[in-house]
Amino acid sequence: MQGFGRRRFGGLAISGGSGLGLSALGAPARAQAPTPGAAELRLGALFPLSGPAALFGDESFRGVELAVEDRNAAGGVFGRAIRLVRADAPDEAAATNEARRLAQGPDRVAAILGSFSTAIALPASQVAELAGLPYFELGATGDAVMERGFRWVFRVAPRAADFAATALDGVALLATALARSPASLRLAIAQEDVLGAQSVAAAQEASIGERGWTLAQRAAYAPRPTDLAALVQRLRGLDAEVVLHSGAPGDEVLLFRAMRDANWRPRMVIGTAGGYGLAETARSIGADFTGTMSADFTPSAVNERVAPGARAYAEAYLRRYGAEPRSGHGLACFTGARVVLDALHRAGSPDRDRIRAAVLATDIAEGSTACGWGARFDERGQNLRARPPLCQWQPAPATPGSPPGLRQVVIAPAEAAIAEALSRLGP
Repeated sequence: MQGFGRRRFGGLAISGGSGLGLSALGAPARAQAPTPGAAELRLGALFPLSGPAALFGDESFRGVELAVEDRNAAGGVFGRAIRLVRADAPDEAAATNEARRLAQGPDRVAAILGSFSTAIALPASQVAELAGLPYFELGATGDAVMERGFRWVFRVAPRAADFAATALDGVALLATALARSPASLRLAIAQEDVLGAQSVAAAQEASIGERGWTLAQRAAYAPRPTDLAALVQRLRGLDAEVVLHSGAPGDEVLLFRAMRDANWRPRMVIGTAGGYGLAETARSIGADFTGTMSADFTPSAVNERVAPGARAYAEAYLRRYGAEPRSGHGLACFTGARVVLDALHRAGSPDRDRIRAAVLATDIAEGSTACGWGARFDERGQNLRARPPLCQWQPAPATPGSPPGLRQVVIAPAEAAIAEALSRLGP
């Protein structure tokens, strides 16, 4: 598995303040106040803050908020304090309307950061592009986000193909633990029939074929299911040993409930981000979730040698919000926002051409940020140095007043891992 490797900053120049040069979130080095009299720099933060994905949107916003607060403590960007303008985008229509408000309203912003899902990213980024407003995607992975040839849209987060590759690394790891070849395992892809999941599933299907492995079937199901009993019966009939699942948050709970009701369990379920990285999912499913793997946004439980600052982020999060991080989405958005804020600082002004030039000049080595990513953008605006790790839900020691539970830990690549992989699903 690639990524999480190099430990140097490439050609990145950090000017004054903390920027990306700190691995901790304490008092920024050489902290300074913004230039007296300088106007605030407004940045849009467009996420689903209500509706079914509100928890993920709020977690993502918190990551951006922490990055902005840290940057402001170091003097802001080019001498101006940053003010986040929140925008709630629970669906496509709201994403369009809120992006227009940010681009044209009285609180017009210099750039938009968002958005968690492909369905939200597509309309919001289109509005930004038409307005000539830089748009930075920190979480959506669907291929369509970056395939339109837009000039002002940039994605810091990994691509669907990166998540697909990491999930297949999980298959190889499982095969090694079982003393079998990956080709001998019977795989099935289960995907919600929406753009983001389609992108991941298509990449998985293509890669399985290229590797000569055995794909029993790619099984799609309708969006927003109320149960997945029919899907589970289908997978059971295929004798699937490994289920590669991509769906909306909440679908994983339906999948495990249906498996329990059918009294059937494959050797392994390997999910892709979404609810698979959420602590609430583990609590909802319980012990049956033990061993579940996922290609995911980096959790705080990662080796700090290749993710410097992950622990400091978790500590700062706890101080700020009074709870542990709920998923890796916040850390991903914190890291992504830091990359964006540094580019804005180097641009020296809100001029969009200077911002684009600064983004394309970014050169941060992998293994240098709090979630292990680096940053180097291609001409389309895609970060080529963001790789999701392979994670697994494993038993966590009991804490005072709380029963034993599960925690998500990184198990691959080896340099990022903090635990050995479990080779079975369930307690």
